[in-house]
Amino acid sequence: MSARDRFHELVRTALEKEVWIITHDPYHIDLGFVDFYIDLDAELLLAATKDEEKISEFHTAIGQFINYRIALEDDDPERWLYLAVPLDVYKRFFRYPFIQTVIVRNKIPLLVYDTQKQEIAEWIS
Repeated sequence: MSARDRFHELVRTALEKEVWIITHDPYHIDLGFVDFYIDLDAELLLAATKDEEKISEFHTAIGQFINYRIALEDDDPERWLYLAVPLDVYKRFFRYPFIQTVIVRNKIPLLVYDTQKQEIAEWIS
């Protein structure tokens, strides 16, 4: 099982404030040869402080998201998957055309959350 990052509980709290019910924490998918544990850890993108690290973490988060989405297609096709991103990172990093192109072409919905208010700032589908 993957380790939770430092924003896991914050995102969970923000979702619960919007009356979302957390049904799985984490959500387990057994593919036979590997286990996936999807929880609220899409913030891997947050760990970076330098631009090179940000893009590297972005690539990791996108790859992980795509793998999870494919796994869910068979295991639980009714479940929606969002990439959680803090508001300040969204405002600074997600404004770049390349990042926007990756998000749009891969049809990645975003859950943008405010770390200060511990609330969901925006749902972007």
